[in-house]
Amino acid sequence: MTTTMRLAVIGTGRMGGAMVRRLRRAGFEVTVHNRSRDKAEAVAAGAGATVAATAREAAASADVVLVSLADDAAVGAAYGGGDGIAAGLRPGNVVLETSTLAPETVAVLHALVDKQGATLLDTPVSGSVSFVEQGRLTVLAGGSGEALERVRPVLDTLGERVFHVGDSGAGAAMKLAVNAVVHGLNQALSEALVLAERAGIPRESAYEVLAASAVAAPFVRYKRDAYLHPDEAPVTFTLELVVKDLDLILNLAERVGASMQQARLHRRLVHAAAEGGFGGRDLSAMAEFLRAGGPEIPEPC
Repeated sequence: MTTTMRLAVIGTGRMGGAMVRRLRRAGFEVTVHNRSRDKAEAVAAGAGATVAATAREAAASADVVLVSLADDAAVGAAYGGGDGIAAGLRPGNVVLETSTLAPETVAVLHALVDKQGATLLDTPVSGSVSFVEQGRLTVLAGGSGEALERVRPVLDTLGERVFHVGDSGAGAAMKLAVNAVVHGLNQALSEALVLAERAGIPRESAYEVLAASAVAAPFVRYKRDAYLHPDEAPVTFTLELVVKDLDLILNLAERVGASMQQARLHRRLVHAAAEGGFGGRDLSAMAEFLRAGGPEIPEPC
């Protein structure tokens, strides 16, 4: 299959790289850019994509620009300046912002993109790298419904469900709500697994029961190896990024007046794990932190 829709992917980390490979297999022409050029070149060589020297050059080559970066600061740097994404946009372009961001950041990006006559959709995704590879992501879209329909071929290649949840910024807010549950589940699963182990139940047996129980969300099933063999499983989402997400979640909660007591406690626990040397580990390493008998969590002031 081939398509005449040209794509640029900005950010070739774990998720961005997997998206490039999936889109190339579907026949899309893809140009990639990454701040570390060697990462972009490695992904491009494996997928048959083209490498651009700057984000502006990548955006200028494309009809649709897909962005997948780690945080708000990285995204802001990628859009602005003479070599940024916005500088390369043309009227009619659509930007798919898949990063997990604060809705306020989306508003800033929307203004930059709109000034160029292009359209920004905040389209964060729920799912792991394996979900990208299988085209099974869930896409949470905010922004123009008309623009969303134009880029359906791209999003349908990456995901099995696309939800249009509201105006610009709504996709970002919905992703934070989803991640509040994911990170809470990670904490609960870690605690339950360690509890069962301390009670004398083998780790593998305990996990099999949890994965067959009422809590068996997709997360529990696809993170099995990470929990059972923590020293062998690849890092897919670090505890440092969990800290970042929880900060965004609680900032949004404060702005809209939502009570999130569990998330506040969870943030303190994850901060303690990160400060205890687990920050660069996969989020499933929270179980390792608990096994090590992490430090007492101080009460909030």
